[in-house]
Amino acid sequence: MSVVIADEILTKTRMTEAEMYQEIAVMLFQKEKLTLAQASRFANMHRIAFQHLLVSRKIPVHFKQDIKNLQEMGRLRSLSAIIPY
Repeated sequence: MSVVIADEILTKTRMTEAEMYQEIAVMLFQKEKLTLAQASRFANMHRIAFQHLLVSRKIPVHFKQDIKNLQEMGRLRSLSAIIPY
């Protein structure tokens, strides 16, 4: 599926296409519709750059889905593997 953003929308919002994709990715991440990895791919940004974007907007970077995915893949047994406390 492709997403087409009309030029008139970009003009009206005074945003570039890249900025619009970032905004959509941030919104979907905040609503927990996309994981951090999915949202960063949608925004066409490196995951670390997307994390910086979230932090700059004071949006909590949660890794619940990423941790769940790693557990399901057998790559992470428990949170103690990440947080030794």
